[in-house]
Amino acid sequence: MLSNKEQVIIDKLADMAETNNHIEPDLYKKYEVKRGLRNENGTGVLVGLTSIAEVHGYIIVDGEKVPDAGNLTYRGIPLRELCQGFLQEGRFGFEETIFLLLFGKLPNKDELQEFNETLGNHRNLPNGFVENMILKNPSTDIMNKIQRSLLVSYSYDNNPDDISIRNITRQSVDMIAKMPAMVAYGYQAKSHYYNDASLYIHAPKKEYSTAENILHMIRPDNKFTAKEAELLDLCLVIHAEHGGGNNSAFTTYVVSSSGTDTYAALSAAVGALKGPKHGGANRKVLEMMADIREHISDWNDEQEVYDYLMKIAKKDAFDKTGLIYGMGHAIYTNSDPRAIVLEEKALELAVEKDRVEEFKLYQSVERLSKQLFKDLKGDDFAICANVDFYSGLVYDMLNIPGDLYTPIFAVARAAGWCAHRIEQLVSEQKIIRPAYKSVSSKSSYLPMQERDEK
Repeated sequence: MLSNKEQVIIDKLADMAETNNHIEPDLYKKYEVKRGLRNENGTGVLVGLTSIAEVHGYIIVDGEKVPDAGNLTYRGIPLRELCQGFLQEGRFGFEETIFLLLFGKLPNKDELQEFNETLGNHRNLPNGFVENMILKNPSTDIMNKIQRSLLVSYSYDNNPDDISIRNITRQSVDMIAKMPAMVAYGYQAKSHYYNDASLYIHAPKKEYSTAENILHMIRPDNKFTAKEAELLDLCLVIHAEHGGGNNSAFTTYVVSSSGTDTYAALSAAVGALKGPKHGGANRKVLEMMADIREHISDWNDEQEVYDYLMKIAKKDAFDKTGLIYGMGHAIYTNSDPRAIVLEEKALELAVEKDRVEEFKLYQSVERLSKQLFKDLKGDDFAICANVDFYSGLVYDMLNIPGDLYTPIFAVARAAGWCAHRIEQLVSEQKIIRPAYKSVSSKSSYLPMQERDEK
């Protein structure tokens, strides 16, 4: 807590920092700066190559973006095809997705069994880790706790700085296996020490999948249904990777290019995902939908739903940002393949949880939002529901606390981060160092007695 005098000083320094760090917007255009690493037409600046995943949402015709059906491939395999494969064969898919992303091929039966056993043997945190690093140092933010847990894991590694691919493979598998426990125990510590809830520390089970272990560790009674585990597993698969251009994956590339250790690289990626512009959008969808339910008397009255969505779009309702959360994406235009896959399975869980009417309201909001944006911007305007639109509802139906939405995203995306780190160190040895144009004016050093005292 700052004293009144200290607060005045900090406020003065903050004003100075804001004033002396302002760059005129026109200068970005003058020097043709690719703000946000984006071209004028909204496409991303090409900064690298990857064979891990491809994100497709539009085509370029005469230099302009033209909407197209969305497609996401993992190592060349369409996401929808991948999901249909393991679902039809009646098994969990996240573990073989990790294998695919890290090692570039789908595992055969023996390879998958060996990999599952390896993950199972590495799920427990080291002796004393839970007590000393999590329970004695709880955090109000689970993402912060994941970062700290990853960084301190460095101290438990006898060979932490070796960036040979063999060593990084070992570290990657170990951290991917342990992150569910870091998340679950971080949540339990936060709930106990900050929310006065009972403390439950359940050991992970070797024979359980990642999804099963998450549900097992976060629930007081350890219980979950097969449908719940199946749908959480699907969420992990669809969040596991999204190309090298997303903020956290690019962070992994940048940090890894410096030659740093795996724990620092993964912690940096978690820090990027923690930002509200990257992770956590599904919680805003839930808040928006709760607001819609509160202000609409008849969920089946599409005109009433449309009218309220128009109020949201015109900044007259909800948080007055004009955003309909869960609608729109930086790349996807006509469709987000992740949302399509998730929507199909979410209905099955809605039936099990007796929330079909609520699920239908989501579908109405998606459909009517598309029409609303066409009415506002023209028939050629394309927008789609993104994965966050349905994932928040799925987590809510799974009774997963909101504090865990983005951390579970991190558990899933760790597979993609580790894959990109390996790819960076195998294929690209240059440190990433883009250019910045200095626009500061020339100045000279002033002796103390000549400086402005105001």
